[in-house]
Amino acid sequence: MTPPYRQTREGSLLTLHVQPGAKKTEYMGLHGDALKVRVAAPPVEGAANEALCSWLAGLFKVPQKAITIQAGQTGRRKLVLLKGVALDSVQNVFTRGGDA
Repeated sequence: MTPPYRQTREGSLLTLHVQPGAKKTEYMGLHGDALKVRVAAPPVEGAANEALCSWLAGLFKVPQKAITIQAGQTGRRKLVLLKGVALDSVQNVFTRGGDA
């Protein structure tokens, strides 16, 4: 099985399965080979993507401009680049259940 995150020259690349319209934004564990994240925003006019990027920026304490959705803008499965975030930071956060 492919890991849900990997290191690139720019930072860490995450494979996410995003569920919009949830009660709150939170990490839910694995969904196949992706990290499952519920987002408390509807999938309307980019609101869920904006909420996801904002949550990730807060989680990793980076500016929101450091978060880029590289693939999956309109789908649930997304590839998200965390610029300047080391892989060990990603592993630490998601092994603790997605808490900063």
